[in-house]
Amino acid sequence: MFLAINPIAFAIGPLSVHWYGIILGTAALIGLLLAIQEGKRFGMSPDFFMDLVLIGVPSAIVGARIYYVAFKWEDYQDNLWDVFAVWKGGIAIYGALIGAIIAAVIYVRRKGYSFWRIADICAPGLIIGQAIGRWGNFINQEAHGGPVAESFLRNNLHLPDWIVNQMLIEGQYYHPTFLYESLWNVVGLLLLFVLRRRSFLRAGELFFGYFIWYSIGRFFVEGLRTDSLDFTGPSWLAALMNGMWSPMKALGFEPGFMTYGGNVRISQLLAVLIVLAAIALIIVRRRTGAASERYSDPIVRIGQAPEEASGAGNVDTRPDGNKEADVKAKE
Repeated sequence: MFLAINPIAFAIGPLSVHWYGIILGTAALIGLLLAIQEGKRFGMSPDFFMDLVLIGVPSAIVGARIYYVAFKWEDYQDNLWDVFAVWKGGIAIYGALIGAIIAAVIYVRRKGYSFWRIADICAPGLIIGQAIGRWGNFINQEAHGGPVAESFLRNNLHLPDWIVNQMLIEGQYYHPTFLYESLWNVVGLLLLFVLRRRSFLRAGELFFGYFIWYSIGRFFVEGLRTDSLDFTGPSWLAALMNGMWSPMKALGFEPGFMTYGGNVRISQLLAVLIVLAAIALIIVRRRTGAASERYSDPIVRIGQAPEEASGAGNVDTRPDGNKEADVKAKE
């Protein structure tokens, strides 16, 4: 008989270390390394990004929990202590992004930089972090889609045994939605790598591109899941969401059931709104001149002249005054 992967990686006395935590930690570390590497091109200190992660990760956890609890308040209003019981599940990625962005805006502004310039550098780290983090859901056998036949996983998707076996949950196989989203994000990472070297890219647009790409994928993957936060909305809105998701049906996929009996998935609706908002912001910022800076321009502190930054390589962000970084900042 097949045994699922043990979610506990190892134990030290009474302390159990879960694979989920290890995977999330790895995701954060790789995202940080990507940001540090790109930041060096602009003469940014690695310490700046390490501090940003130390502030952003706890803020993301708090934001993710607040988001989930806000939409499921009826489950917590009579037992407030459960609000803090994150080990019982109940966090949301969009809430994590909101929490992390709020913390990043405050931190970056206090350091005297433009949020959009720093957000652009961090965008690839965010999307690869999500790609890796989804494998924590795989280990925990959670955030999966609706039921499927074993033959679909083996013959249609050609998945290896270790993935197929892990998708067998209480005698039933399920859509590996973690895998769909993870692969989508890996492709998105490659796309961001290409975009950030294009001369037409303006400040903030790589960050917006990340949100557009991620939200498109999330919209379609979310429709397969069976644990979505949902609500009962007007019939026209439900019809619109279903119509936009219809290409998945044409490909032979069936939507997962609504967890809470609603007719609109919150993450799907939010994904659509984010895509529209990101596109609108790109257009407005270009037309109003707010996006006059290009991605390749030197990163300067607010109030600092660009020629000062290009000449000094943002020395005030690098205690060692590395002259090699000065040259890279000019390129």
